[in-house]
Amino acid sequence: MRLHGLPVRPSLDRIMEAIQFDPENRKLSLIKTPLPPEPKKNEVVIRVAYSGICGTDLHIVEGTYPCRKMPVILGHEFSGVVTSVGCDVTHLRQGDNVAVDPNSGCLTCDACHSGNYHHCSNGGVDKITGIYQDGGWAEFCLVPADQVHKLPKNISLQQAGLTEPLSCIAHGWDRITPIAVGSRILILGAGIIGNLWASILHLQGHRRVTVSEPQEARRNLLEKLETGFDIITPEELQTRRAKDSSWGVDLVIDCSGYAPAMEEALALINPGGTLCIFGVSSPKATMNVSPYLLYKNELKIVAVKVNPFSFPKALGWIDAMGSRYLDYEKLGIKAYSLSQYEEALQALKEGRIAKAMFKLEQ
Repeated sequence: MRLHGLPVRPSLDRIMEAIQFDPENRKLSLIKTPLPPEPKKNEVVIRVAYSGICGTDLHIVEGTYPCRKMPVILGHEFSGVVTSVGCDVTHLRQGDNVAVDPNSGCLTCDACHSGNYHHCSNGGVDKITGIYQDGGWAEFCLVPADQVHKLPKNISLQQAGLTEPLSCIAHGWDRITPIAVGSRILILGAGIIGNLWASILHLQGHRRVTVSEPQEARRNLLEKLETGFDIITPEELQTRRAKDSSWGVDLVIDCSGYAPAMEEALALINPGGTLCIFGVSSPKATMNVSPYLLYKNELKIVAVKVNPFSFPKALGWIDAMGSRYLDYEKLGIKAYSLSQYEEALQALKEGRIAKAMFKLEQ
């Protein structure tokens, strides 16, 4: 039997393929592993359709970002089809197309009760699906039902593979808006996050946007979005400032996680402007900040951490963006099978693509 183009959970073959990370040896492996157990009363089993490789995953593999100390199946950005539900699950049924929010909280601490479950010390990032719990780099995944969002019929599983990164951007958008149309904006980094930020800004009517990206291949990929934005190298950015000391921007959105770039960008921000730290840096990264510069120009530094309550907003964006902005080729996204994970990681490291997506949809 097949549902929505994907086979239902098999009843006889209890083995699946998955990509597992061993943090002790810092090694990824394609493994055969038992299927997830039958869901408990508030759990759901999902057959994965699309599962992305995030920059955080690369940091985990490099050993610069924490994860579960025991071997774990990575993958915290994924969509799929529900194959079985726990007895108390009422908002989902077998065959539903869904996207998964990997983040949760304990729902009992002060942070959770204040609506900030992403700051929960008992749950939050320490229990992320695909980092601390087995995730979506697998044929099937067991997840809490309250983290699963049913897709509207007009949103495809392919588009929904981008729900998690877009939900983080939606939280960032809430943190830095309003952004007056006509503002000068600088995006640092043209990986998939930079490209999605560029898409959102264009969708919202912004046109005075500059994107700084060191890799030529990624600059060329960004051109495919046809936003008309100014796409330059970091060296060209420095030259522009050197030639015209008055040149500046009202908002910098860092999508690189590279501390030196953020430090340099502070000097480019106009009085009253904002630095949005969106890219995830290494826990060991540092940057020098002049308190006097912050005082003199009344600058704001706004950091963004994951996606509290923003999955519905991301799905709304996907509906509005459609194929104009969420075309995989234009975004620089390439699909791979699980067995091609080494090729996918190499393409990302070389900057030949903006994002790799595992495609398990049949």
